[in-house]
Amino acid sequence: MSCDRTTIRQHLLAKVRQRGLEKTICPSEVARDLGGDDWRLLMETVRQVGAELVTEGAIAALQKGRVVDPLTAKGPIRFRVTEQGMAEKDVQRFKDDHTTS
Repeated sequence: MSCDRTTIRQHLLAKVRQRGLEKTICPSEVARDLGGDDWRLLMETVRQVGAELVTEGAIAALQKGRVVDPLTAKGPIRFRVTEQGMAEKDVQRFKDDHTTS
């Protein structure tokens, strides 16, 4: 299963934003949504894209409720949107609504 990183990024951000600041998602939710029966093949890429979003400050990676580095954490992790990640959505929506052609 091939899925581009932009699609994974957009879907991951949409899911964490939908859950809000207090709730998390499992990376497998994104992989299952995008990968269908071959979702496991996307897991590494979803985790890598999540790590990029962590570096940008848009999301946090957690393990057992503690913030972790998603690239070095062993075992299951979860993602949660940050306040910055929620705010960026509003900024992008404003840009999209006010862009002139």
